[in-house]
Amino acid sequence: MFLRVDKLQVELPAPTKQDPNAGAALQELLGGKYGEMSTLGNYLFQSFNFRSKSKLRPFYSLVAAITAEELGHVELVSNGVAMLNNGPDTPGADEGDGGDISGTPFATMKDIRSAASFFSHAGGAVPVNSNSMSWNVDMVTTTGNVVMDLLHNFHLECGARLHKLRVYETVSDPTAREVCGYLLVRGSVHAHAYALALKKITGVDIEKMLPVPNIPTGNIPECQKYLAEGSHRRLYTFSPSDYKDMAGVWGNGEMALPDDPPGELEVVDGMPDGGKIHDLTGIPSAFAPDYAPEEMYEIATKLWKASR
Repeated sequence: MFLRVDKLQVELPAPTKQDPNAGAALQELLGGKYGEMSTLGNYLFQSFNFRSKSKLRPFYSLVAAITAEELGHVELVSNGVAMLNNGPDTPGADEGDGGDISGTPFATMKDIRSAASFFSHAGGAVPVNSNSMSWNVDMVTTTGNVVMDLLHNFHLECGARLHKLRVYETVSDPTAREVCGYLLVRGSVHAHAYALALKKITGVDIEKMLPVPNIPTGNIPECQKYLAEGSHRRLYTFSPSDYKDMAGVWGNGEMALPDDPPGELEVVDGMPDGGKIHDLTGIPSAFAPDYAPEEMYEIATKLWKASR
């Protein structure tokens, strides 16, 4: 089962402006071939279908714990997309009615790269890529063969890091860049973890291929604080008491990659401290021109008080 916490894995800065085309670029990290929906889908069903869990517990725990982190990555990217589509935090902007909408207040939205993100999804994220092509289950690989699945996962994480770098190079907004910087560091962790798992099973020093692709995170400003705090050396259990067994793979004297800050790999119980989820501002003229927001806010306040 899963435990949900009302935080993002890291704090995202508010966007400096509304930028739906940057939001579309970030969609690639959600619904693209190597996006977070793909990593989540692969690891989720591999963990469900894992054979001989009790006998191969360290490897099962590794896949299961990374699954939980990937679910949080889906949440993180989705919030980044919605924030870019919505624009800067503007408290109070949703307190009026929709006003006169006859003057085509959103004429420019028909010209954005993914007009459906406005027309159909109100600026929210959905499992599609940067061209609004749907993510689908054909991107999920679960073979029942541990080595095959781990090798596929290693490939998937390497492809995902390349995706993140290319998206990073196309966007300038701090929201999008923070998402990319954090995920570049965590993607390196996951690739390293699967490489070590393959080494334990096969004896092949696959970590000699790392970093693949060659993306030195030390050169990316948004990666620095995560490297400084040791995020590149940590795997989280995302559980109060389970999945500690993966320390047999990620730990036991294994060290950080040579190009990263030095230190021993460690398994951390639980999850990162996380950061707030931004309160996206409603836009009455776009979403419900005749609604009475004060009535809904009043109802919500009464319900909140009743729950105390």
